[in-house]
Amino acid sequence: MKKAHKTMALMLSGVIALSLLTGCGNTPSAPSDPQPGDPSVSNALVIAEQGIFSAGGITMTSDGAFDPENQWEESGAGQTAHVDHANVLYQIPKDETGLPMVFLHGYGQSRMGWMTTPDGREGWSDLFLKMGHSVWLIDEPRRGEAGATSVAGTISTKTLDQRWYTQFRIGRWEDGRSVANDGSQFPNDSESVDQFFRQMTPDTGMTNDMGGDFDNEVVAQAVAAAIDEIYARTGKNAILVTHSQGGGPGWTATRHTDHIAAIVAIEPGGAPGADSVDFQTLAEKNIPITMYFGDYIDNGDPAIQATAMWQMMRQTCYDFETAYTAQGGNCTVVDLPKEGITGNDHFMFQDLNNDVIADHVEAWIQTNTAG
Repeated sequence: MKKAHKTMALMLSGVIALSLLTGCGNTPSAPSDPQPGDPSVSNALVIAEQGIFSAGGITMTSDGAFDPENQWEESGAGQTAHVDHANVLYQIPKDETGLPMVFLHGYGQSRMGWMTTPDGREGWSDLFLKMGHSVWLIDEPRRGEAGATSVAGTISTKTLDQRWYTQFRIGRWEDGRSVANDGSQFPNDSESVDQFFRQMTPDTGMTNDMGGDFDNEVVAQAVAAAIDEIYARTGKNAILVTHSQGGGPGWTATRHTDHIAAIVAIEPGGAPGADSVDFQTLAEKNIPITMYFGDYIDNGDPAIQATAMWQMMRQTCYDFETAYTAQGGNCTVVDLPKEGITGNDHFMFQDLNNDVIADHVEAWIQTNTAG
């Protein structure tokens, strides 16, 4: 009986080996490579190069001498800390035709906001890659993957989601649920709202839960260092795209680099006054600028404090436009509702029509930059 089992096992082994060598008759042949025009790949995004690096920052060194035989001593004597840098994730498309685009997030955010949407659609990074731009996505100093900091902040555990939902002009929060503005382009289903709130991330160097101690200069210098590194790698000046709080260091970064080709500011929290150093630097370097604002500002609910705040912040941008163009500069404030694009909140690059606005931005880039 044992001999019979052994004989059967040998026969099965031979059959299996033969099938592996010759292929089974019912096994489908390997698919051929996709051909040009194949609808399954016609919209494929092909990345030629991608990577991640840090830029800027400082190195702190403590007094004393480091003892390698006592590395757990608590004072940190003689040791260093590499801090206050930007972290940059980049992708370069195979069919690169445009200038590099550098994306800087706003308060409580990271580069994630440019890469996706609350309901999982393509973010601006993919959309502009498909338009032929390389994208360089910054986590600013003390945020996201650049959390190492030279100053000790306090990570707040306050429950503040609804504060920001209201400030970002998405709608009203009533009876424990989100009520988006009429005609809103925000993906307001419960799962998307949950994903939106979970993209918020703390600043490791702040103690103020409203961003009152945000260090504009530290961020500006790191952003400029990133742009200089991008120039060193590509030989091209970059288009800087900022959002909200990121608008401030975006203006100031121009003092620290000569390689900004243009600035696209998405609802910046304000613009420099005509008597400021930032304004004069921008004017001297003749940098083309456009600023985008969404809906629910002129027609916002007057009972919500954010409405007046956004009217005020947008007015500083109109004032900047007037002064900048009076000096011969190129600046446009885009009020999307006046362009027939309605329903957008503070996160227009994540709204349901983010592709429409991306196309509008790309048209401005093509007209106002040499690349």
